[in-house]
Amino acid sequence: MDDRYAIADNGHDILSHTSRGIKIHVLTLDQILATDICGRIHNDSRMKYYKLIRPRETRVRQAVEEIDGMARDTVYSRLLIIDVRRITLTKLQWAYNKIVGYNRRDLNKLCYIILIGDGPGNLFRAGKALDVFVPHLAMHRVDFHPALFFYDPLLHYEPDEIERSGIDYEFVVPDKIPRRLVPHFKKDEDMRVDRIRRYFRATGKDDQVRRKRLKRLRNLYKKRIAEQFPNHKDQTRAWLSKKGVGLASERLHLYPLFFEDWVHDLMQKAAEG
Repeated sequence: MDDRYAIADNGHDILSHTSRGIKIHVLTLDQILATDICGRIHNDSRMKYYKLIRPRETRVRQAVEEIDGMARDTVYSRLLIIDVRRITLTKLQWAYNKIVGYNRRDLNKLCYIILIGDGPGNLFRAGKALDVFVPHLAMHRVDFHPALFFYDPLLHYEPDEIERSGIDYEFVVPDKIPRRLVPHFKKDEDMRVDRIRRYFRATGKDDQVRRKRLKRLRNLYKKRIAEQFPNHKDQTRAWLSKKGVGLASERLHLYPLFFEDWVHDLMQKAAEG
């Protein structure tokens, strides 16, 4: 008689990872952005005890390898915050594919993804319609299944705003603000992104100062939206709100408006499963 084996189904899904802690992976080659994200989370009293994991390498090639090495450990985090700007995405796509693969079964249940990135390549050359974002968001939906997408104006560089290096120079993440934004701060093209992010993060400042700076940032965004998308004034309020603006089946948010609130909300949802 042939040997027979009884296979019992104990209901355990080996592709799901239920032992996730109050951990967040921050995945980016940009040390300035990583510092801003971590600073905002840890300066929020609701999340000061969260464990944040970020790359420590400052050299791009080594940081890419470090993020690739982090892929398997992301299954212990409840939230993945991923930088998907075009200028570095190609360098990280292989690692990101692995990360999404390891977490796919749990996405939008036990684990959530927040994307932070720039706009599409034709953002300022495609007329005055917000619909230019729709294919951009749809592409990221397919690749990452994110809970949220934050557009960060400080990450968006037009081709003529990027300093080209010679072939013998190693790639570096831009640290100067896009030239189109310089007049809004100071007539100095050497204005650094780090300085701007620290100003609006307002770490160590009292609530009144933080509110004042947040209001200034909102007003800047409101002005830029009115200039770039004059036919969408009715959607400006939504884009500046926590809910974000609806575009087709997607929603678009502005970094860092309500960023900390969304991080807290998604961590709570992940804990509830």
